[in-house]
Amino acid sequence: MKNYKCLTENTFKSGAYSLVPLRDEDKYVIMQWRNEQIDILRQKQLLATEQQEIYFATVVNELFNQEKPQQLLFSFLKDNILIGYGGLVHIDWESKNAEISFLLETKRNTDKNQFIDDFNIYLSILKDIANTQLNFTKIYTYAYDIRPYLYDALNISGFVEEARLKNHIVVNQKNYDVLIHSFFFKK
Repeated sequence: MKNYKCLTENTFKSGAYSLVPLRDEDKYVIMQWRNEQIDILRQKQLLATEQQEIYFATVVNELFNQEKPQQLLFSFLKDNILIGYGGLVHIDWESKNAEISFLLETKRNTDKNQFIDDFNIYLSILKDIANTQLNFTKIYTYAYDIRPYLYDALNISGFVEEARLKNHIVVNQKNYDVLIHSFFFKK
C-alpha cells in the first residue's frame, strides 16, 4: 500500500468501514462507476481504459511523492471490499480547506438509506482526517441539486449550506442549481 507523505497514518477505520490510500487495483471498477453515474459528476465524457491507466500513472501515483498534493484520494472499503472512493480535492494548503469528493458503488448510490448510511460514515472518517491529521479549518461539498438525499446526509453530519448557485449547471438539457455545503472545524 502506498502512503501519503502529509499523513502520519494512512489507514482510517470506523467499524467495518475503512479509508485507505487509493489503490491501483480499484481503477477499473471506479472507471465503471464513474461512467454509470456521469450525470452527478463533473466528468463530461465516458472514460476509456487507456484514459484511466494514464490518469492513475500520471496523476494518482504522483500524489504519493508530494509533500502537499492537490488531492488525497482514498478507496472506501466495507469489510475490506471496495464500495466507493473519494477524498479531499482542490486542497488549499494555505487556507486549510478542501472540497470533498465521493462516489459510491452504483447500486448502493441508488438506495437512499444505504447512501445516507455509507456517506455519513465516510464523512465521519474524512472529517477526522481533515481535522486531526491536516488541521484544516473547513471541508466542503460542491454538488448538483439532483439527489436531495445527499443533503439529508450532509445535515446529519453537521454540514451547513453555504451557497446555492442558481441554474449553474446543465445536465441532460435541464438546468440545476449547484449547492455548496461546508463543515467548519472549531479551532
